[in-house]
Amino acid sequence: MSTSERLGVSAAGHDAAEARARARRKAQRRAGFLRQIMRWHWISAAICLIGMLLFAITGITLNHAGAIPANPRVTERTAELPAKLLPLVQAAEAEEAALPQPVRAWIGEALQVRVPATTEPEWSAGELYLALPHPGGDAWLTLDTVAGEAIYERTDRGVVAYLNDLHKGRNTGVAWMWFLDLFAIGCVVFCLTGLILLQLHAHARRSTWPLVGAGLIIPLLLALLFIH
Repeated sequence: MSTSERLGVSAAGHDAAEARARARRKAQRRAGFLRQIMRWHWISAAICLIGMLLFAITGITLNHAGAIPANPRVTERTAELPAKLLPLVQAAEAEEAALPQPVRAWIGEALQVRVPATTEPEWSAGELYLALPHPGGDAWLTLDTVAGEAIYERTDRGVVAYLNDLHKGRNTGVAWMWFLDLFAIGCVVFCLTGLILLQLHAHARRSTWPLVGAGLIIPLLLALLFIH
């Protein structure tokens, strides 16, 4: 074999080795990417699992709310405002200001009702009204600013109504609102990583994209044809 032939064989071998090395690095990068996607997918699935079950179940109960019987339970409590606190209420009424903290503390003790500092009272002549809605029901409190008589009424509509309101974020407060936002982000991560995994394995599963397309087309057709 001549020198030029030996050089040619050596160069071909070197090129083949480089090609194998590039292919190996590409396979390693793909495997690393796949491991990362699978890690995000299962972590987001684990975090969102209970929430997704809750929202799926309450989606059904909300869709059939009229068919689910409810037996509202009404609780009423009354109490007499101490005379020493009456001037504080009357001063707040004159200025249409927030309810003073000592009065809120007394309501919590006497009527077992927590009144947040952010709750804005509605003032009318001789009366204070507080709307205190909560998930799964409603509540209100009135206080006679002359006689000091306080009346609290609470209505509870049951567990299903409570869970439905959690689904809608109705009267749930700031903490639950933040949970809903973070939960939604987790669901987005779960869906996007699932989509990437579908794309990576679609070559071995021919029904992948037809099923994904059906998931888009069916609700789209229902919305266009049956929702007016």
